[in-house]
Amino acid sequence: MMISPLHQTALTAPDAVAIEDVSNKYTYAQLSVMVIQLTQSLQKQGIHAGDIVACLSHNNLQMICLYWACIDAGWVFLPLSPRLSNQQINQLIDTYQVNWLWTDNPSRQADIAVSHYLTLSLYTQGIADLSAAKISPHVASNIILTSGSSGTPKAAVHCLLNHIASAQGAASYIPLRSNNAWLLSLPLFHIGGLAILHRCTLAAARIVLRDMAKSLAEQLQQSTISHVSLVPTQALQLLTLQPQALTHVKALLLGGGMIEPQLINTLNAHHVKTYTSYGMTEMSSQITTAKANLSGHHGRPLPARQLKLVDGVIWVKGECLFMGYLTPQGVLLPVDEQGWFCTQDKGLLNEKGQLMILGRADNMFICGGENLHPEQIEAALITHPNVAQAIVFAMPDHVFGNLPAAIIDYIDDNGAEQLNTEAINQVNTQLSELIELKLARFMRPRQYFSWPKQVVSSGIKASRKLIIDAVQQPRA
Repeated sequence: MMISPLHQTALTAPDAVAIEDVSNKYTYAQLSVMVIQLTQSLQKQGIHAGDIVACLSHNNLQMICLYWACIDAGWVFLPLSPRLSNQQINQLIDTYQVNWLWTDNPSRQADIAVSHYLTLSLYTQGIADLSAAKISPHVASNIILTSGSSGTPKAAVHCLLNHIASAQGAASYIPLRSNNAWLLSLPLFHIGGLAILHRCTLAAARIVLRDMAKSLAEQLQQSTISHVSLVPTQALQLLTLQPQALTHVKALLLGGGMIEPQLINTLNAHHVKTYTSYGMTEMSSQITTAKANLSGHHGRPLPARQLKLVDGVIWVKGECLFMGYLTPQGVLLPVDEQGWFCTQDKGLLNEKGQLMILGRADNMFICGGENLHPEQIEAALITHPNVAQAIVFAMPDHVFGNLPAAIIDYIDDNGAEQLNTEAINQVNTQLSELIELKLARFMRPRQYFSWPKQVVSSGIKASRKLIIDAVQQPRA
């Protein structure tokens, strides 16, 4: 048994700033008091240990307090993306037998069929009584929905120990101190968002909430943010539009896919200290981490993680490995007899034992006898300033077996979605030339599709299957 990392930090560093939002700063002592009082208030509303507590909101102070209250009381925190439709949320509520939901959007309550809506009230005044705050780090603490290759969300269950091991391992490679501040740039319904929460809490560092009235570049320039997590597309857009935004960042953590050498070169030219990582929801975020490099490797496993290759496919295990997927039969952990989990990602180890990612095993296809990994093409496509996202997939061909096609999320030079047909055709021509220049002629997409905006994913990443299915459906 132990007290949660939040209360432990409140004891050792009570005056350190824990949360910074648009108008206020809250110390760890204040946050601890708010969480204890919130826990007591919610217990009076009837929640029992082991109950799933869903949360439908964008990142904010209430969500963070609700998460730590779940830790204290033994409830299971289930953050949901606000982009999900009411129908999708109702399906999730029914599938996972969710009885409790908090949202800061009252307009959605009428169409979401949950048994009980929670009321959250936060108070900073009072004294933290930790006498009854002992918890087990081994019980389920949260569920993160991950779409996977099938398009059907999987409910990945973690315990607090998973997150603590993940945060401690991350800190062994990317230093984080009590005077540092990490921008909460990833949503809490994504494992990367929860990882930031735990890293900062263990280090008594400050979590900075996004100011949605400002662009990401403006907030980075006008604050004392020292650490930030971005996907390659975000980093590219910042470097293209306002490269000075990253000048004072001490650590930029890139994840979410393959990274083009061009991006690494540009970051190096601006003297941005950049790290790349290979991670996944099932391993509580980072698995390996490295300083950004032109060799394309993502380093070796961090502490509390193990990694091996079997026929070119990555298998992992360790203290960070999740408890399993929530199913109608209970929580099931799909591992082999030795406890290894198959990631379905293809990779290789260089002569120094550093991991290089090739792509998803189930995404690879053969084109004219050549193994083609879509992720490699996608990484090149998103370097174009008018591409926000890209998915490459196989279209059957009677000569070559399969030919690559691409689904493109087109944007204008300012990041807005307003390209006309003529501009899109021009971008497509440039993209084909780009692939021929960077990769090989046979890897260029033979057909381009516009991104289907009607498809909404349960996570931060778009579901490949749902996106591909949407563009392949016959038009009426």
